[in-house]
Amino acid sequence: MKQSSAKSVFITGTLLLTVAGVLTRIIGFFYRIFLSRTIGAEGLGIYQLLSPVTALGFAITSAGIQTSISKYVSMEMGRKNPAGARLYLSAGLAVSLALSFLMSLFIYEQAPFIACAWLGDKRCTPLLRVLAFSFVPSCIHSCINGYYYGLKKTAIPSVCQFVEQTARVGSVYLMYQICISQGTKMSLSMTIWGLVLGEVASTLVSISAIGSFKGVKKQLGNLGAYTKNLVSMAVPLTANRVVLNLFAAFENIMIPNRLKLFGYTNSEALSVYGILTGMSMAIIMFPSVVTNSISVLLLPTISEAQSAGDKGLIQRTIKRTIHSCLLLGFICTAMFLFTGKFIGNFLFGNALAGAFIVTLGWICPFLYLSSTLSSILHGLGYPGITFALNLISCTIRILFVLFTIPVFGIKSYLCGILASQIVAALLAILLLRQKVSRLML
Repeated sequence: MKQSSAKSVFITGTLLLTVAGVLTRIIGFFYRIFLSRTIGAEGLGIYQLLSPVTALGFAITSAGIQTSISKYVSMEMGRKNPAGARLYLSAGLAVSLALSFLMSLFIYEQAPFIACAWLGDKRCTPLLRVLAFSFVPSCIHSCINGYYYGLKKTAIPSVCQFVEQTARVGSVYLMYQICISQGTKMSLSMTIWGLVLGEVASTLVSISAIGSFKGVKKQLGNLGAYTKNLVSMAVPLTANRVVLNLFAAFENIMIPNRLKLFGYTNSEALSVYGILTGMSMAIIMFPSVVTNSISVLLLPTISEAQSAGDKGLIQRTIKRTIHSCLLLGFICTAMFLFTGKFIGNFLFGNALAGAFIVTLGWICPFLYLSSTLSSILHGLGYPGITFALNLISCTIRILFVLFTIPVFGIKSYLCGILASQIVAALLAILLLRQKVSRLML
């Protein structure tokens, strides 16, 4: 009966996150189409240049803390200690807020240096200063979402996700309409203000849902120990994410530079980069909304099963995850191979986007599989393995960026993405099989 209830909670939570993710992605599709037609491929490329900064900022301020909150909250609820779960949320919020304030201040003050020395385009300076305002609200709703993931209650994170995307797109569209009425052109900064407003809206929803912290005052004496536990797990997770994001940032920043060595002008290189990352990858990543939803709930589920010594549940979960992800991946590959060119032309009016979608379609089974297996490895307590796999995958892509793009162009990088995903997925399966075999002894 207990196993059936846990399964029902997992399925319900996955469905809620999936529905929210699908709605969010659909809105995001229309938003990408809107941006491609208002700011153009080059503008989209400049917009995408900020992605490494956003990802790195989130990695430093929130990512590891959110995962740690989720794990410890699930453990405290397993011990029937809801006050302890709230205390972990309080500790996580305090640490994350301090880091977010420092990150915001640093990016705002150092925007010119980051834009010129790191991103290689001074037009990113005003965009970075606007982006700096997004980290504080982002950390708040990330921590609260981590708390609800630990409870395996996904309604609030799902609503937050939907509200964030709706507010972002709605605010940018409103600013666009104001520009039209005034006869002016929409600036790139407005798209970043939309991102900030989306984070603020999501934060307001999460704060209104969290309610009071009953019972926490009685355990405030344990705050130091709780914070130490949380930080001890968050630090290696954060370090892993930061290193990976630095590698990913180097990869993304180098793509336009290497395209220029291939023979493109700066404008053409940014346009191709914008088409790949802002159009084609958005399509390829759409089905991952299902696997992402599964991944979020796999960590607390596997962690709880391990604590309870339920080895059978761990084994069954892994097998079903592999089968489901491969099935979804191969279906998506077939779909993108047959419809990729049509999607590129119909949605974005861009033939190159369609060609990218067709080629990238081959990565789907491995992309969806590696993300869920990483979550299982985290749940089993092997974040170091996940870090190593991601680092290997990223290194492969960087090698393709450095040595093949200047000679063969952007299509060689697509082959690098495929190679990196295949290697990561196969290594994850082999290592997970080895770890679970030991666990079953």
